[in-house]
Amino acid sequence: MTSVSISELKLNPSAAILKSQDYPIAVQNRNDTEAYLVGKNIFEKMILYLEDVEDKKAIKKIDVNDKSDFEDFASELGI
Repeated sequence: MTSVSISELKLNPSAAILKSQDYPIAVQNRNDTEAYLVGKNIFEKMILYLEDVEDKKAIKKIDVNDKSDFEDFASELGI
């Protein structure tokens, strides 16, 4: 994994952000990883993935044989 020191990040944040577009960058302070810098596209993909996981969990919890009306069903899904 690529890393950048906090000092390097302070000196040239644009370069670190550019590096983070394809793969997360470890931000290190005295050789200890303190944070990760993640590019916009990767972050958005992570959010979409997490939303899909949560949606699948919600769908598994619902009993479609319950005979509840659609409004209750949609409310349980949070839509």
